[in-house]
Amino acid sequence: MSDLPRRAVTRSAKLATLPIGFAGRAALGLGKRIGGKSAEIVSQEFQQRTAEQIFKVLGELKGGAMKVGQALSIFEAALPQEIAGPYRATLTKLQDSAPPLPVATVHKVLAEELGDNWRKHFLSFDDKPTAAASIGQVHRAVWQDGREVAVKIQYPGAGKALLGDFAQLARLGRMFGALLPGLDMKSVLSELRERIAEELDYLREAEAQHAFALAFDGDPDFHVPDVVAANERVLVSEWMDGTPLSHIIAHGTQEERDRAGLLFVRFLFSSPPRAGMLHADPHPGNFRMLPNGKLGVLDFGAVNHMPDGHPPTFGQLMRIFNEGDIEAVMAGLRREGFIRDDIDIDPEALRAFLAPYVEPTTVEVFTFSRAWLQAQVASVADLRPNNVVRLLNLPASYVLIHRVHAAGIGVLCQLGTTARFRDEVIRWVPGFADNTAETDSAKVLDTTGLTDDQGDSTSPTTAPIPTPPPPSPNGSHPLS
Repeated sequence: MSDLPRRAVTRSAKLATLPIGFAGRAALGLGKRIGGKSAEIVSQEFQQRTAEQIFKVLGELKGGAMKVGQALSIFEAALPQEIAGPYRATLTKLQDSAPPLPVATVHKVLAEELGDNWRKHFLSFDDKPTAAASIGQVHRAVWQDGREVAVKIQYPGAGKALLGDFAQLARLGRMFGALLPGLDMKSVLSELRERIAEELDYLREAEAQHAFALAFDGDPDFHVPDVVAANERVLVSEWMDGTPLSHIIAHGTQEERDRAGLLFVRFLFSSPPRAGMLHADPHPGNFRMLPNGKLGVLDFGAVNHMPDGHPPTFGQLMRIFNEGDIEAVMAGLRREGFIRDDIDIDPEALRAFLAPYVEPTTVEVFTFSRAWLQAQVASVADLRPNNVVRLLNLPASYVLIHRVHAAGIGVLCQLGTTARFRDEVIRWVPGFADNTAETDSAKVLDTTGLTDDQGDSTSPTTAPIPTPPPPSPNGSHPLS
């Protein structure tokens, strides 16, 4: 494999090996049962081999297929143990690794992007990648000034592959729909398609990463490695050692899980008010626990621009819900576009649906767990027409916020973190702890500007990046 399989026929054939392989192994299993193996053993072998096939195919395809696999690996916490067990380790691999490109292809990309004398930029360059993900892989190197750096290289053909994968991935979505019927794969694919152009532009990612690095410079809890140099397909950043969050999920002590989960939440909540942006790809492969106790953060290809911080609606409506005024909550959700004008929702059904999601803000200390998440997914997966989740709408300006919220909960449940999450909401989410003189919840809504066009005022697409990336030692910020 010299690059991403780009031809539509080739990629379609690879994706087709998932259901075809699934059926083939089912036939093999039947033969083994006839031959004397128990159904339970055959079932375990069947599921394990299917998991291996999913990783192999999605990893080789990378692109959009890989990104869907990464998203699914976050939500595995919602699956019952008897279903998730054989898939968990395999899908978790997709969070921060994939089969790498050959060395010759890596050198070819560097020569195309940096020139035939690309090695002049580095004192040393390790041909073996340290990480391989959806649209690029990372190599460790030493920059020309002696700094250790991470060199992120975009796969050849990544753009065409990403944009071409989504139609074929509908088949994969149906397969996983049998395991997670509450997950709307069409919406996931649509949202990924809209954001893919941004993630392909490494210069844009460099600007976002540098802005985060400035915002969290010297912070006692977080570290963001700064950008050294970049162009559209190569991004060079300061190197950062640390323990991946995926390792803590698999092997961490409870103390390590609690610390990692609390910092994870604090980073997501504090980024909009501090950096004017929300990190919109919160899977465990993008986070490291550092030896000094800080949380290190990587990969800023997907960000949501929020120059005014969090929309105050979230905090206000959570507070009003906790005060018990569900009618005012419904009014606020309708004004924000979460409930369309032509839709009627039973207030008590809405209260029952929202209660678990607001629950972590009602107690001083909360524990996220797989069992808790499975209970929430069970209610969402109820396909009866009157199920509240089927009646709610997701406004466009909240798509990435919702993605981060849902994925973040999945990570916390994988970690099994116990911590004071309510304190983080009070500190960082406006409106939640406002103690105004107003005692009537509906009146609070009327006096805080929750109008029909508020979504436009907090649109994630209108804010400029705060500062450009720093210059490289040769005087220009792009590599040349």
